[in-house]
Amino acid sequence: MVRAPQALNLIFLIDVTKNTIQNGLLSTSIRTILDSLDRIPNDQGRVNVGFIAVDKRLTYFSIPNDSESNSNPNKDISMMVITPDNDEDNLIIPSPDDLLVNLKNSRLNIEKLLNNFTSFFLDNQSTDFDLSSGLKSGFSLLEKIGGKMIVISSTMPNLGKGKLTIRDEVSVSGKVKESTTLLTSNNSFYKSFAVDCNKSQITVDMFLASSSYQDVATLSNLPKFTAGQTHFYPAWNASNLEDITKFNKELSNHLSMEINLEAVMRVRCSDGIKCQSYFGNFFSRSSDLLSFPSFPRDQSYVVELNIDNDIRRNVVYFQTAVLHTSTHGDRRIRVITLALPVSKELKDIYASADQLSITNYYSHLAIEKTLNNSLDSARDYLNKVIIDILLVYKKEIVAGNVGSSSPLQISTNLRMLPLLLQSLIKNISFRQGTVPSDHRSSALNKLATLPIKELIQFIYPSIYSLHDMDDECGLPYEGEDNYDEIIPKIHGEIILPECINATFQSLQKFGLYLIQTINELFLYVGGDALPALAQDVFGVNSVNEIQPGKFELPELDNDMNIRVRNIINKARQGKGSIRYENIYIVIGPSSNERGVGGMEMNRDLIALRMWCMSALVEDRTANMLGYREFLSQLKDKINA
Repeated sequence: MVRAPQALNLIFLIDVTKNTIQNGLLSTSIRTILDSLDRIPNDQGRVNVGFIAVDKRLTYFSIPNDSESNSNPNKDISMMVITPDNDEDNLIIPSPDDLLVNLKNSRLNIEKLLNNFTSFFLDNQSTDFDLSSGLKSGFSLLEKIGGKMIVISSTMPNLGKGKLTIRDEVSVSGKVKESTTLLTSNNSFYKSFAVDCNKSQITVDMFLASSSYQDVATLSNLPKFTAGQTHFYPAWNASNLEDITKFNKELSNHLSMEINLEAVMRVRCSDGIKCQSYFGNFFSRSSDLLSFPSFPRDQSYVVELNIDNDIRRNVVYFQTAVLHTSTHGDRRIRVITLALPVSKELKDIYASADQLSITNYYSHLAIEKTLNNSLDSARDYLNKVIIDILLVYKKEIVAGNVGSSSPLQISTNLRMLPLLLQSLIKNISFRQGTVPSDHRSSALNKLATLPIKELIQFIYPSIYSLHDMDDECGLPYEGEDNYDEIIPKIHGEIILPECINATFQSLQKFGLYLIQTINELFLYVGGDALPALAQDVFGVNSVNEIQPGKFELPELDNDMNIRVRNIINKARQGKGSIRYENIYIVIGPSSNERGVGGMEMNRDLIALRMWCMSALVEDRTANMLGYREFLSQLKDKINA
């Protein structure tokens, strides 16, 4: 590297259109940034920040050094407004000397700007959003030094080179053309711009929050090729306190995240093996060199290997090297080396396979099938993968020990694989039926980047039974650290109940359950729950008085309420990611409920129940078999 170690340079591109003002995203994001300044990793005072407000114009903010303001009262924050000429490729940028300023040296003036930021745009009536010009201006400020652009928006770009149009979801959603029409990029500007950013060590992160269509499929190209992240908040509005809390915590956690800068990664293998493909958010500089302008802590990457020659040794080696700059200004290399034994026996391969890694790998291949062909081809491919794995095991490993009517057999370490892959097919990323394209695109982005632990929970949610949990659950563990149990117990950490199967048969009508996905938490209350449970957990006299919807649990001074809240807080912690799940309280059907047309039901409750039930991935749906039926079908195909 020629230049000095890169500092963390942050440009905030903030949508100030009428929509963003009205839904409260502008005021919420500005307050969050202000409250998070101390959380940005800056112990050596090297962080620089800048702000650009974007609608049909670009508003720059010249921020003086605090010492200059103290010595010269006339030296104050100033605004410069430019209306881009969209017929011209060259964008006029003001002098950058005080548009990107040191956070430590200009802290008081930065706080002053943020305290007044929202008031500058309160009367703005513009609905036009020229994101491409905002991106190009941020690029001009960071081109020579690298950094991150954080885009906060609730408006689909409708001006400039990056102009997008609303796609016709009604006619193609749930049909063969959905993938190529709705789930791929609608404007080539975003990928080409992202590649230019990567070359200049610039990452783009997206925070998209709106109740209307934003074209996540197109905008997510910016993070995809710059090692960034896309965060999507559908139906977001600041009138809902829970929406504010989620956005506040996730943006604040994002700003506090320790990252590595200007990173490159290379994977090497022993003779006879080569790296075939790479998956994740990055850009390939060459066939074996991956470029990451920033390297976040909560993404994963998959490397597909190919045996292209005879392997003549008993052990093969794989080595991953990551060269990066820390936020402290140190240049470092991290090397991970893996040695694996070589075997000619297929049974050894099956016995040593990791079902979680296999699921992760095939999720990436299914994404490729979706974007290059169709959702049908992705689902068919995953079904074929399951059959092929089981069929080879039957024919090659247990061939002499089974008959045509024998049960399905697979090695112990792969027994969950059929369930995981079927759950993947049922995931919002690939499931049949009509799904809003922004929601599906956001889910595909998650599958492409989630670490394995979170990815598995995204595919197969965790469900905890709370009404009958052991007395120790929901309380801090008082013993010594114990890693030998299925769920390790760490001194001082909250003990969670054991998970139950993700099927409605596991839910009793008088029970209380916590259903955890990576996006939300459902607190499911059976319709026949006893008044004592409603009183202890929710502070009401009966289940009929519990308000369903997006609410936090009330804080009550009793053992059950404290333990349930502890479990919820524990579920929200320790993932190593920035995500914060909202709680949705769901009231289940009671024994005397009269069905969908009954007086007890309402449309919102029906929708909430259906959403919650979609997390029960072992159950039958309108278009998919239940897990037991699926296994029976697999058995018939394998034994045919």
